[in-house]
Amino acid sequence: MISRVDLHLHSTASDGQFSPSELVAMALERNLLAIAITDHDTTEGVDEALEAARGTGLEVIPGVEISCDVPHEEVHLLGYYLDHHHPALRGKLRAMRDARLRRARGMVAKLSALGLPLQWEAVAELAGDGSVGRPHIAQAMVKMGYAASTDEAFDLYIGRNGPAYVERYKLRPADAVSLLKEVQGLPVLAHPLKVTHFLPSLMERGLVGLEVYYNGYSAEDIRGLADLARKYDLIPTGGSDFHGPDVLDTVEMGGIMVPVESVERLRALAKTRV
Repeated sequence: MISRVDLHLHSTASDGQFSPSELVAMALERNLLAIAITDHDTTEGVDEALEAARGTGLEVIPGVEISCDVPHEEVHLLGYYLDHHHPALRGKLRAMRDARLRRARGMVAKLSALGLPLQWEAVAELAGDGSVGRPHIAQAMVKMGYAASTDEAFDLYIGRNGPAYVERYKLRPADAVSLLKEVQGLPVLAHPLKVTHFLPSLMERGLVGLEVYYNGYSAEDIRGLADLARKYDLIPTGGSDFHGPDVLDTVEMGGIMVPVESVERLRALAKTRV
């Protein structure tokens, strides 16, 4: 069964396999009602998706996924219905993408020191016009035979505790929430199962949603997160975190059942911020 809503999609503007236009075409093929383009630390793919969806009846929600700086943990903030051309947002995201590029070069250097040399040009080619990310390095490692899969590349080398991991500049979670609010966005805590302890402090800054429906979450996980969303009066959102099978072999677009009500509540709240 395909969901009618997918609020977590990545395109070639960051580390996805498919262009924004291709994501729109896939959503139309699957008869989706609404999608959100939530590339890592960039909104460069939003305009293309909006144009591709013009006149089709598919709602494309301008979005982003911001990587946050938390020691020993992965915290990401999703932003929806934001002003993706806002100078404050574009400037901050540009700095984060530059840091992502420096981090990627550092990882390639560490891999070389480990006896696993990669050509930087090969990694950059995989990224194309998008922002270079760890999935591109993982793909290059698989092509060179250094790992059997991108998941193995992360697990053995470039994951947070891997020998080739390199930290980079990121926003603190509270600052990411504040930035999203500044650009009229609706901040939502992404894939939150292991980081729900951040909820009270983020709500103080203006967090409005919790990603309840997510790839790999069990029915029990979803029930627990849904209870938290009700407790804190947060909008329960969700999505596939789709990158494309050549990047991350997970569920397909629309493969996570997300209530249409999630979009309706986000849309209604966004209208109050105009």
